[in-house]
Amino acid sequence: MEIAFCGLECTKCPAYISKRDNNQELREKTAKEWSSGGFQIEPDQINCDGCHSDGELLVFCAQCNVRNCAIEKDFDTCADCSDYPCSDKLETLWNNLSITHAKAILDKLRN
Repeated sequence: MEIAFCGLECTKCPAYISKRDNNQELREKTAKEWSSGGFQIEPDQINCDGCHSDGELLVFCAQCNVRNCAIEKDFDTCADCSDYPCSDKLETLWNNLSITHAKAILDKLRN
C-alpha cells in the first residue's frame, strides 16, 4: 500500500489503477467524473505512478501544495510533520475533496 503525503492510498486511485492496468475504460469513466465546473480533464490525463514517484503524476498531484510541502520538508507523509494537521494546506485539501478517510490513515500513522 502506497500512502500519499495527504493520506490517500495511491493504489486505490483510479488514475494509478488506470496506468498500472492500462485501462482505457477506467480512464474515460474517471475523466468524465472528475470534469466539473468548466474544468475539463481528458482520459489521456488519467495516469499516475503514485505521489512518491518520480514518474508520471496526475496534473492535480503534480501541482499539489500538500505534496510540494511534504517533499520540501522531506517527510514520507504529513503525519511526520509537527504542524499536522495544518489547516492551510492539508485540511483544506481534505475538505475540498471530501476525503475524511485520508485523515484516519494519517492519524493511525501518527500513533
